Amino acid sequence: MNLSTPKGLAVLVVLMFGFGFALVPLYDVFCEITGLNGKTAGQYEGELASGENIQSRQVTMQFIVNKNDNLPWEFKPNDIQMKVSTGERKNTTYRVRNTYNTAAVAQAVPSVSPSAAAEYLHKIECFCFEQQPLEAGQAVDMPLTFVVDPELPEGIDKITLSYTLFDITNSTAPASDPHKVKKVGN
Repeated sequence: MNLSTPKGLAVLVVLMFGFGFALVPLYDVFCEITGLNGKTAGQYEGELASGENIQSRQVTMQFIVNKNDNLPWEFKPNDIQMKVSTGERKNTTYRVRNTYNTAAVAQAVPSVSPSAAAEYLHKIECFCFEQQPLEAGQAVDMPLTFVVDPELPEGIDKITLSYTLFDITNSTAPASDPHKVKKVGN
């Protein structure tokens, strides 16, 4: 009886599992290096342009949400799109309503398209920086303050900022108190 085949298969299974496990952090590093996938950075803490440094270049910002079937909350941008000058601080809000009959906690995950624009969209204040606890039936307008960097490449004249909300109630706090959640970075 040849034991090398079962041992070889077992080693292959372990290697395949390890490779699959390592793909997520490797993909994150790949996206960070290449700018692919439209992942946005966390809260912007750099210098903002003063009024005289605002550029005359106009960019169209489009705001959308993606439906997550695991969280059937009502979720929509209050502004579908707006024109912004590069370097100009702009504010908008997203409206969310908890449609559950119990309190719940959600987390928003952003994405930017085209992905090359992600590093030039600076979020100063964003509901995506924190988990969002809402009581049953509660509705709120969640703020977003952003700046489009004047260094945005010339070929980009429209940026789409998309958010998906995920139900994280069970992964953050006991169901008895969904307001005891920790802050998370984006």
